[in-house]
Amino acid sequence: MKIQYILSALVLILTAQRSVAQNQKYTPKIEPCACVFKADSNHKEHCAYLVVPENRSKPNGKTIKLPFIIVESNNPNKHKDPVLYTAGGPGASSLHGVASVYRRQFLKERDYIAFEQRGTWFALPTLSCNGMAEAVKEAYRKDLPLDNMVVAAAKKCRQELIASGVDLDAYNTIENAADIEDLRRALHIDSINLVGISYSGGLMLTVMRNFPQHIRSVVLDSPLPGFVNYEEDALFNINDAFNRIFDNCGRDSTDKALYGNMKAHFQNYFTTIGDKVFTLKYLEKGTKDSITIKYRRSELLDFLVNMLSANDQIKHVPYIINQLIAGKQHQYMTNYFDGIFNSGSRNTLGMRFSMYCSEQINYADQKIIDKQNEIFPYLAGYRFNSPNRPICDCWKVKSVDKIAKTPVYSNIPLLLASGDTDPYCRPFYNDLIHHFIPNSQRLIFTDKTHAPLLNTKVGDELLAQFLANPMQKVIPDGKSVVAY
Repeated sequence: MKIQYILSALVLILTAQRSVAQNQKYTPKIEPCACVFKADSNHKEHCAYLVVPENRSKPNGKTIKLPFIIVESNNPNKHKDPVLYTAGGPGASSLHGVASVYRRQFLKERDYIAFEQRGTWFALPTLSCNGMAEAVKEAYRKDLPLDNMVVAAAKKCRQELIASGVDLDAYNTIENAADIEDLRRALHIDSINLVGISYSGGLMLTVMRNFPQHIRSVVLDSPLPGFVNYEEDALFNINDAFNRIFDNCGRDSTDKALYGNMKAHFQNYFTTIGDKVFTLKYLEKGTKDSITIKYRRSELLDFLVNMLSANDQIKHVPYIINQLIAGKQHQYMTNYFDGIFNSGSRNTLGMRFSMYCSEQINYADQKIIDKQNEIFPYLAGYRFNSPNRPICDCWKVKSVDKIAKTPVYSNIPLLLASGDTDPYCRPFYNDLIHHFIPNSQRLIFTDKTHAPLLNTKVGDELLAQFLANPMQKVIPDGKSVVAY
């Protein structure tokens, strides 16, 4: 069936009216809207909202609007199967990349669709907890219990969202997957290629399970599969990433006295400091008087993990660890708190809480989560995620159906990629996914962190290579990228 792309608002509406799924109790609608991001001047783009029920168990109830942007390939002989991308987080926007999509090799052969998930930045509504950032700042300003302040802000946010008419139980991966299928139907796309990253890796796996018929291929960059309990793995992931850095440092460094035994130095220092309190004289932007901020091991670790998650910063991690151990923390922790105090109030934490609580934390075993602190005393107490058990206890969303916690079985061709220093989604997750999908192939990017496939030139070339023929083996250079 030919893709009937949108050329005008009239065609948009007519297309939506023809898109009625069999046995569906509602009709997805498409409404034109302004483009929040522009492609380059050489490519045509079309922007609109997909309008669907907030909760599909209530098809005649409240609707939500999810923006998407189509960027057309200039190739007159382009393939009819577009690439649909949605972001990770959960909570990140999918639309930002439109401004640079012209660099993508695959755009020479097929169109690109960026689709905003429900509850995120440009969706209507956006599930923002505007008081959360201020609660964190106030905790550091006045040395108040951070965890208590955050939970109180989450309770208030929940009350405000419910009072505004938001159904928090409707913001989950199963509904997200149905949104993608509704968009495919509304655009009359007969064959589609799905690209997901991090959280949306698990989302695309859910689409593969629930709506496999029209999927040509799938690409997952550093995916978090929904069938794992991330909270039970988090410190294992972070520990593995640090170990990779230490191994690389021991291999490459010529200064063995300083860098030859980084792992032992790191583990000993961060174990020894325990719950030690450090202080920082900090001048908040727009103020005249400095405040004294108290911080502990968790903040130091958070700074380092943030460094581990940026490809351009990884090489500096061993040096900074030595600096922190030597007590030279002022510069780094000032930068860390700049990020906290200069952050805006608007966010998508409401969406993130609903997703994580209903799909991850509600299914996780707290005893296993806590056991990690015993196994890794140097990481003990690290706040590795914004949602946690106390927040989910007050957020009170229903757990998603248990099918969401089972592996996805499929013969759809799948490309899996990961970075060997990724502190969040380790290559191990790709191995788990691969086990149940025989037509999948795996890539590891050496000395790279989270999402290397979509954020490197070589990754973009391999992505295009796969999309050209998904059943053919992708052939990397074997050094910077290894297939296995």
